[in-house]
Order: sequence, then structure tokens, then C-alpha cells
Amino acid sequence: GPHEVPNVGCWSVISDPHGATTGLYEPEAKVPVEYRKPRRGEFSWHELATTDYKAAFDFYRALFTWEKINESDMGEMGTYLEFGKKGVPFGGMFNRRPDMPPPNWLSYIRVEDLRGAAESVKKLGGAVHQGPVEVPGGDMIAMCSDPQGAAVAFHMMKL
Repeated sequence: GPHEVPNVGCWSVISDPHGATTGLYEPEAKVPVEYRKPRRGEFSWHELATTDYKAAFDFYRALFTWEKINESDMGEMGTYLEFGKKGVPFGGMFNRRPDMPPPNWLSYIRVEDLRGAAESVKKLGGAVHQGPVEVPGGDMIAMCSDPQGAAVAFHMMKL
């Protein structure tokens, strides 16, 4: 890309210096950006497993003017950097373990019943790989794949 879609907008797929790919989209109609808590069924968290989270953050900060919100020590897992804008966190990034897939983004979808969503994944032919599990801060997550093997994750926010 970039590729234009008449009356819709422009999109492109990029890869960062570590090999993680992501899509970019600019709508044709300019709409004001609203920083708010995601609603049910919306993407609520975006997580990058990479080889050098500090360099990756510098890359994405330059592209999107993201801010560092927080860095947390995860013990054996290393450091987890949360990023966002105007104090609103969008996601996190960390250095992946050697046994994990190559650098990649995983997006989480907000649900209100995480256990129910995980059970539905299984009933519909997908797989639950991790969770439901509580993460720091009290939210709950589950990492899954659909029947074709595509990664999908769910996020239940602490009330």
C-alpha cells in the first residue's frame, strides 16, 4: 500500500523493524478522535510480543506519537511497557521468549463474560490457549484461536 478505497479511505499493511506486521487505516471522512473505555465487542487492548520492546516503542512512538504510560516488572517475563495517548492506555509491549512465535501483534476484544466467551470458542471449533486468567490491575484475559488457527484474544475489564 497505501491503497485507496473510494468513499471509504486509505489502508496499508506495514512491518516494523522486528518483523511484526500491522494494518493502518485512514478514513476518508475525518472524525474527531475520542479517547474512551472500549465498549463490548470493540478492540480493547493491543499487545506486541517483540525482540526489543524499547526499540519497538521508539518506532511506534515516532509513527503515532504514543506515550509511555507505565513500565512493569513481570519477573521472569521481563518488563511490560504500556503505551497510549493522553493518559489512556491502548496496549503493551514486551520482549517475547524464544519459544514464542515471531514478533507479532495480538488484539483483545472486550467481552462482559470471559468464561462464556472462552466456552463459545471451544463449542465453535476454536481453541483456548491461555486463560481465563487475571492480569495485573484486576482485568481478565483469554488467548484463543479460531477454527482456522488465527489468534484472537478476549478482555474482560474490571468493573
